[in-house]
Amino acid sequence: MKLHFKKIGSGQPLMIIHGLFGSSDNWGTLGKKFAENHTVYLIDQRNHGHSDHDKIMNYEAMANDLMELIDSEKIKNPILLGHSMGGKTAMRFTQKFPDILSKLIVADIGVKEYPMHHNHIIEGLNNIDLSVVKSRGEATKILAQYVKEFGIQQFLLKNLYWIEKGKLAWRMNIPVIVENMKTILGEIPNEISQTPSLFLRGEKSSYILEDDFDEINEIFLNSTFETIYNAGHWLHAENPIDFFSIVSEFIEN
Repeated sequence: MKLHFKKIGSGQPLMIIHGLFGSSDNWGTLGKKFAENHTVYLIDQRNHGHSDHDKIMNYEAMANDLMELIDSEKIKNPILLGHSMGGKTAMRFTQKFPDILSKLIVADIGVKEYPMHHNHIIEGLNNIDLSVVKSRGEATKILAQYVKEFGIQQFLLKNLYWIEKGKLAWRMNIPVIVENMKTILGEIPNEISQTPSLFLRGEKSSYILEDDFDEINEIFLNSTFETIYNAGHWLHAENPIDFFSIVSEFIEN
């Protein structure tokens, strides 16, 4: 699948992929900062953002999508940064294509399977009937009944757009995402990677625990770990200054 992307800056390529329910727009501010020293590719994964919808939604397909983009754009020696679901896509990519990346950066996700914890989000999204809802305000009121955190409400509602006057639509393919949620939350195969890798975790997040370090190290042999303080799962948005500093140091060294 040909993925939608934005390309900014110049220098060694840095490819950035978003997490579940997200899009390349989530990385606009940090992308511009990284673009001061890199050619940055802000990428929409399949069934998200402006990329095409497809009934297949797994890490094999998403890794292949990235390889197709790299081939079509003739990208050489890229660094790949992925957050959450994007981090799992990035891990699977370097397992499948071990000689492509110069470095891998995984933001707040491990190799393990995660329990289902998005039920309230899915229920909220499914209760926004876009044949009836005619404004973002209406959508916000409905979603707020299920998702209490204002920041997450706004994050999710960024996916709404006007398909025509008076008619809203979702950019993300909610039915396919929901149908494949178990796969999205599943573990990464136990295939050894030698790619120099940085695993970042949010201080307030439980996605990567110290107990997970050994399991990650057994697969990603050349990996290091850093904690972003005063941040949770959306560590790049909650503490962008430290995130940028730590990632930049890893890239430069």
